[in-house]
Amino acid sequence: MDAVRVALLREVLAGTEWLGATRRFAGVLRGSVVAHGGGLLLVGTPDYEPWHLAAHLVDEAAWSNTPELAPTLVRQHARPCDPAHLAVGPGRIAAARRGETLLVVAPEEPAPLLEHVHAARRAGVRVLALGAGGGELAAMAHDTLAVPEGAELDLDTVQHLVSAAAGENAGSPRSRRTFRDRLTRLTEALMAPPPAPW
Repeated sequence: MDAVRVALLREVLAGTEWLGATRRFAGVLRGSVVAHGGGLLLVGTPDYEPWHLAAHLVDEAAWSNTPELAPTLVRQHARPCDPAHLAVGPGRIAAARRGETLLVVAPEEPAPLLEHVHAARRAGVRVLALGAGGGELAAMAHDTLAVPEGAELDLDTVQHLVSAAAGENAGSPRSRRTFRDRLTRLTEALMAPPPAPW
């Protein structure tokens, strides 16, 4: 989903709780990585890897000049023969320390991950959860954005809204730019070479 589609989606969602909820969660995410500067770990479940969110956050990190937003994608089934950005396994969560942020994206309670998440939190890692509401993960997380099954939006759409909002900062000059400035920036982004493939 590109910036134009996200803008149209935001117009459609104006007045709903989703716009505020995704912006709030994105603000928590951005504030966590900027304040602590320890890096962002992004993990899904064995059946659901949030590689698309990882790619969008990399783009937002570049466009917003906030390199801390670029995550390390932690994969359940990473293999040494995978490209470097796809070869990080669950051991990285075990090695996480204070100052780092762990974003767990899971459509359902990620039972196999809970032990790793709990250990990371004990080590001082800030835990954020997107997707499954309630349960042990929500109890462990410092902040959550629940996307219940049957909600108006699916988890993929919410991830687009969160990643787009994470690149914004309400108090930054970026949000006070004129239409012409934003149009110029969009044109530059569209004309730039594509990011590395995921």
